[in-house]
Amino acid sequence: MPTYDLVVVHPLVLLSVVDHYNRVAKDTKKRVVGILLGETYKGRVDITNCFAVPFEEDDRDPNIWFLDHSYLEGMSAMFKKVNAKERILGFYSTGPRLREADLDISDLLSNYAESPLLLICEVQPKEMGLPTTAYYPKEQIREDGTQKSQKVFVNIPTEVGATEAEEIGVEHLLRDVKDSTVSNLSSEVSHMASGLRALKSRLNEVQEYLSLVLEGRLPVNHDIMYHLQDVFNLLPNLSVEELLRSFAIKSNDMMLAVYLASMIRRSVASCTYLTCELTSVHGFSTLLVQVRW
Repeated sequence: MPTYDLVVVHPLVLLSVVDHYNRVAKDTKKRVVGILLGETYKGRVDITNCFAVPFEEDDRDPNIWFLDHSYLEGMSAMFKKVNAKERILGFYSTGPRLREADLDISDLLSNYAESPLLLICEVQPKEMGLPTTAYYPKEQIREDGTQKSQKVFVNIPTEVGATEAEEIGVEHLLRDVKDSTVSNLSSEVSHMASGLRALKSRLNEVQEYLSLVLEGRLPVNHDIMYHLQDVFNLLPNLSVEELLRSFAIKSNDMMLAVYLASMIRRSVASCTYLTCELTSVHGFSTLLVQVRW
């Protein structure tokens, strides 16, 4: 069974998933399911394309569902004629969370992929951050041997990436979406504010996890603890006087630049206003002299 280290989602996949959801399940509680296509290389998975498949499930009984695998095979054969390098990697779902039928769907797709991925795309995200989460099935065996092995989903790090051609296409799309009335400064401030909100939500998740571990409701995950230790080691030591002084000097320099810029802007605006007033008064006086003559 292959091991995955990183999943890279390309822009075309995100656009296709949103289009599929808007056509089929918009303003409903249903989810849509489709097939992921792409390539794998040394643990890196590039999801470059996808297509929708007919899918239905019972709202009352999650174990009752239908996926048209005949349609899947036909579409896969046509996509293979266009790009032979792309192969079936797994399936996507608009979630927004894992469902009970996802493991059964993964078992069905194991006939087409050795270890099918599950990509959950939140079409209407409620929190800041990446709207995608990737999983792959793994056999879990209890150490005491009291239960038989069962499949569980294991999370994989996910990021959004693009080739040079895709970046050019995304830039052209953003030109139509971007609001030209918004200045660069306001957009940068809004981006910083959204980034800070995302950081706050992640810190809240870390705090909630550590609280559950202290209460004994969750087991200790040493990988998470190692990552948290790395984060704490990278934090600056604010008890050092020289570091505090350098931070203060840097902040004062930045605030001085902002103050000078605002003063210059106000001076230029005042000068422009006075120039316009004097020009209008001089023009009115010249007009009166010409009328008298």
